[in-house]
Amino acid sequence: MKNILLVLISIFFISSLSAQKTQAYQIYNAKGKAVSVDKMLKNLDNADIILFGEFHNNPISHWLEYEVGEYLCSEYEVTFGAEMFEADNQEDFDRYLQNAINKEIFDSLVRLWPNYETDYEQLVMLAKREGSRFIATNITRRYASMVHKGGFEALDSLPESEKAWIAPLPIEYDPELSCYKGMMGMMMGHASPNLPKAQAIKDATMAHFILENFEPGVKFIHYNGSYHSDNYESILWYLKRKKPELNYITISTVTQKNVNKLYDDNKGIADFIIVVDSNMTTSY
Repeated sequence: MKNILLVLISIFFISSLSAQKTQAYQIYNAKGKAVSVDKMLKNLDNADIILFGEFHNNPISHWLEYEVGEYLCSEYEVTFGAEMFEADNQEDFDRYLQNAINKEIFDSLVRLWPNYETDYEQLVMLAKREGSRFIATNITRRYASMVHKGGFEALDSLPESEKAWIAPLPIEYDPELSCYKGMMGMMMGHASPNLPKAQAIKDATMAHFILENFEPGVKFIHYNGSYHSDNYESILWYLKRKKPELNYITISTVTQKNVNKLYDDNKGIADFIIVVDSNMTTSY
């Protein structure tokens, strides 16, 4: 009997180690406590606006993005939004969602990311099935490039019709925010001082279109690269400057060699942190 008990304990111990070694991801709250997917989803009930920070090539991110969207649609009226679509494409985006144009025409008219079909099309199709709005929140790449070359002032030369696709000028900007200050630090002083401004115009524009399309009682789920919402800065900084009274929840994605604990550097970067095994395959 004693030998059988020892064998069972050994099997349990080995199985536990194996399960830990092969676990693909784990979700944590800001303090580093492990939580389930269901626990995270239920917490979203308290949010007006959710910022889901992803890694653009991470399949765990993309799977959970869909799970979050599907859960919200099952419980609430939802508006979707995403960094991956540029604001001047909104009219054609709407036509596709309303079945006024087919996929082939949509693909030819809207500037889609190369990984659209593998990583984002399922979100668009979810919104389409649910009859939800999907907002193209990002600034047109050309305008961000103008800021990189000439600062915010470069946008003053745009005609009024094109200024409608960016956040209202002048752009409020705090160079001391870690998300922007850190960009210069990473480039060791060799980057143009306009580089973080080009990032800020994206954040400001995404925040602008989120709030412009937010409706009380309707959940707004926004998908963006984690850099655009980590540490409660970037997009969220602009959102809170305009609408501090709304309830915001942020989700981030990180990779770690060990998913069974949240590293100290990753604590507090978001309300929920998805830790993905660093050996996880990528979509590109």
